[in-house]
Amino acid sequence: MNQVHPTAVVDPSVRLGGDVRVGPFAVIEEGVEMGPRCVVGAHSVVKARTVMGSENEVAEGAVLGGPPQHVRAGRHYGRLLIGNGNVIREHVTIHAALNPGSTTVIGDRNYFMAASHVAHDSVIGHHVILANNVMLAGHVVVEDHAYVAGAAGAHQFCRIGAHAMVGGQAHLKADVPPYVLVDGNTTLAVGINHVGLRRSGLSAEQIASIKSAYRIVYDNRWSWEEKLAMLEQSFTDGPASRMADFLRGCQRGIVRPRKSVRSRSLRVVREESGELRKAS
Repeated sequence: MNQVHPTAVVDPSVRLGGDVRVGPFAVIEEGVEMGPRCVVGAHSVVKARTVMGSENEVAEGAVLGGPPQHVRAGRHYGRLLIGNGNVIREHVTIHAALNPGSTTVIGDRNYFMAASHVAHDSVIGHHVILANNVMLAGHVVVEDHAYVAGAAGAHQFCRIGAHAMVGGQAHLKADVPPYVLVDGNTTLAVGINHVGLRRSGLSAEQIASIKSAYRIVYDNRWSWEEKLAMLEQSFTDGPASRMADFLRGCQRGIVRPRKSVRSRSLRVVREESGELRKAS
């Protein structure tokens, strides 16, 4: 049996699955569909044209399916589709797609921390974590198991690859390849996400292959097409094989590395005369 607080406003056309709980002063607009065992917290709003799967938890003050923040947005816009088992914390905003017939898509088992924002037409995969105050612009894609730390922002049409980790306050203007670790202070790639890969159960051999693929991507000896050919030839299966497929779809380029993988620090020695020279 559903539990709807007497102060909540639920349009008669709304379709609720079993065991749904709706808190005080929540608003669920016309045409919303919501699967079983969902929770809608106090003062949260689920806008029209939102379809939600089962076992989603929506905390207080969240707004789901709001109109796109775009100068071309009119009264008629797209919808929001949310999968199963997502946790959507306080004051999260996820907007519907810009055009009728288009959809903002949220997958399964994602965690949206307080005040994070997903703009129109974005696509979020499965098991993604967006920390507090993350800002994703329109048409952003975040693949499975990616982690975006607090107050990071992504420009429209950017993509964040699977198992990537983006540091806090990063400002993405280019794609983040799968498995890559991005430093928040500089927004530069600083290696692969070793900790996240181990926690996801990847083997040492798989992680070593991913590291080898990373070295190819960020080695400045080769052209873009040469790198793609090398990746496709060297990694025909396993997690590392996703790197070439992702890079083939890049439209905005990829985040730059903090330093070339081929660079070496120069050891400096002091002569008896006091002059400095590079060590041989």
